[in-house]
Amino acid sequence: MSHISADLLKILRCPVTGSTLERRGDELVSARTDDDGERIAYPVQDGIPVLLPPTAS
Repeated sequence: MSHISADLLKILRCPVTGSTLERRGDELVSARTDDDGERIAYPVQDGIPVLLPPTAS
């Protein structure tokens, strides 16, 4: 599991919903749902959050 500091996690926001992100395994998940009612998950690769919206990947 890649490490992300608590300080960084406090300032990161979901680029789609603007909500905070919660750590779940090797992903960061938006605290709020998008327009479809889904929480958006972003992978963490080598300790770096990849915050590309799903349509951009």
